[in-house]
Amino acid sequence: MEITIHHFYPNLLNTYGDIGNILALKKRCKDRNIDVNINNIKIGDDISLNIGDIVFIGGGQDFEQSLVVDDLLSKKEILKNFIEDNGCVLAICGGYQLLGKSYTTQNGDIIEGLDILNIYTVASEVRKTGNIIIKNEETGETYVGFENHSGNTYINDHTPLGKCLIGFGNNGEDSYEGVTYKNTICTYMHGPLLPKNRELTDRLISNCLKLKYEDFIELDDIDSTYEDNCKNSLLNRFDIK
Repeated sequence: MEITIHHFYPNLLNTYGDIGNILALKKRCKDRNIDVNINNIKIGDDISLNIGDIVFIGGGQDFEQSLVVDDLLSKKEILKNFIEDNGCVLAICGGYQLLGKSYTTQNGDIIEGLDILNIYTVASEVRKTGNIIIKNEETGETYVGFENHSGNTYINDHTPLGKCLIGFGNNGEDSYEGVTYKNTICTYMHGPLLPKNRELTDRLISNCLKLKYEDFIELDDIDSTYEDNCKNSLLNRFDIK
């Protein structure tokens, strides 16, 4: 088996170690003898997404987001169809914001989003920085990470990725963090996210393979000692079971 990961703008949207999410996907695939192809997408590149691929969009500052937005808008219909057809997407911070309707900067400039998700973001003067721990109310899973953003994102009728146990989350007001929509996961959690949260890593891989191979049933168990120790060290620091 093999999967293809389309990494959007790795030279521009890669703050706070977001490339680690790609490394985590590759590592846990390699341990299961699943081949991984990485397609780094730059501004101006043509793209072709197939159901069974994974799309990854990392975070960036306002300036970097302004650089990629026109190119991203030119790929809107391809990305929208991919998401609506249950394609697997992981979007972090700036990538998360750009999937929504708009991002209003601190200067009042409005960056148009892809309008795939019914969300919008407004920059605030309060920078939300620190460790973050959330609990997914559907799966009961707990995820850990690090947030560093000034944007306040409002997710309207979307389902959050989790409820904040520690940290600010989407906007520091409603105690929720991120969005899940079909097979798309959006979050402000850097750290990076996936190495510390193997459940999400494996879910992305599993959902991808289910779409691509009719005979795929489930992932093989692999040693996760290192990943679990990373997560537990933060949970223990905040006395969260």
